[in-house]
Amino acid sequence: MSNRTNISSGAVWEDLVGYSRAVKVGNIIEVSGTVASDTNGNVVGRDDAYQQTSFILQKIETALKDAGASLKDVVRTRMFVTDISRFQEYARAHAEVFGSIKPCTSMLEVKGLVSPDYLIEIEATAILS
Repeated sequence: MSNRTNISSGAVWEDLVGYSRAVKVGNIIEVSGTVASDTNGNVVGRDDAYQQTSFILQKIETALKDAGASLKDVVRTRMFVTDISRFQEYARAHAEVFGSIKPCTSMLEVKGLVSPDYLIEIEATAILS
């Protein structure tokens, strides 16, 4: 079996819930659902779907770098949104990052996230070649 590496962001939630920001096994990296919270747990971009999406993708990029990968290694993203009518805002931020990479993706409307201030949560899968 390949070695497993847990990547932490240092967020208080990781120990509370029992998860890692990302997990690398062999050449596969899975990034946990990520919301727009800063290092102090404050919401970034309250009521701004574009800003939240951009901030989340930056956090995902950091986790990937910590795992020895980059955004170019992403093969799938999953976006969980609380208001699908804001599709254009989420999509614009996602396209700015992934427009030339073009991973598989899903955007699903959900009833809610861990706080009503979060408009989107994103997961990512990367494979190192």
